[in-house]
Amino acid sequence: MNRFINAIAITTTLVLVQACSSLPKAEEKAMSVSTHQHEEHLTSGSHNHEEPSINESHHGEHSTSSTVHGEKKAVTQAKLKVSSEITPNKNISLLIDVEDLEGKAIAKFDTFQEKLMHLIIVSDDLQFFSHLHPTYKDNGQFKVEASFPQAGGYTFFSDYKPTGQTEQISVLKTQVPGISIAAPEIDIKRSKTFNDTQVNLALSEPTVKAGQEVTLMFKLQDAANNQPLTDLQPYLGEKGHLVILRQSSSLTAADYIHAHALKNSPTGQVHFMTSFPQAGKYKLWGQFNRNGEIITADFWINVV
Repeated sequence: MNRFINAIAITTTLVLVQACSSLPKAEEKAMSVSTHQHEEHLTSGSHNHEEPSINESHHGEHSTSSTVHGEKKAVTQAKLKVSSEITPNKNISLLIDVEDLEGKAIAKFDTFQEKLMHLIIVSDDLQFFSHLHPTYKDNGQFKVEASFPQAGGYTFFSDYKPTGQTEQISVLKTQVPGISIAAPEIDIKRSKTFNDTQVNLALSEPTVKAGQEVTLMFKLQDAANNQPLTDLQPYLGEKGHLVILRQSSSLTAADYIHAHALKNSPTGQVHFMTSFPQAGKYKLWGQFNRNGEIITADFWINVV
């Protein structure tokens, strides 16, 4: 595989704003904002984000974090506005305002992977996963509807690319009030069925080691006859997408990896190559398009 150097700006603080009335007139309560940029030396097809140091501050039920990435500062900040009350299993509007460091709205964005913004939402126990695409309204503002299945902590990874700038990733933590349900035991099975699709995960290495390249091979079969799928279609311009997060007490950009499918994999298979920055337990969500239906296949792996 060819290697490349990809400069990615990480906005690891998203400002959470609570609305006193309707969303467009929400009163902003800025918490703490810091944006930095670093250069990555990565395997082709994946993005991960190393964080040399983390300084977290907590404000009530919401928290933000500031993270240093080398010496180059990013050029944007993101602000999130939500309604004042988040209720489990109820749709809520989220507004994300993207600004420069002086607070001026950024109006133009480049399309990447067929969208202007990708928003990954996970519960902090990694049991819930959602991949959304906010709609660009105007004047730097994106809007999306989201719901949260149960009480507990959630982390957002917002990925966007202002025109002429490097990719930006903003991270936000929020808490949904209520009684949290204990997470089930980690399921280490490498073969699972999702609706009418069986997905088998195979690894190129018997033991996955931190910093070592590994190929993750998703083998997709029809659950009825165990035959390789022949109706896979591109998803966001590629054969598939893979989001990986390291299990952590407080998820940060350092725990996040976004990999893209390799080309020329066998029929019914989608392969990804990446590396894991440190030891730990990681959860994988592979997403594939089977004849218009998006399949999200989740697995756990252990990295030593």
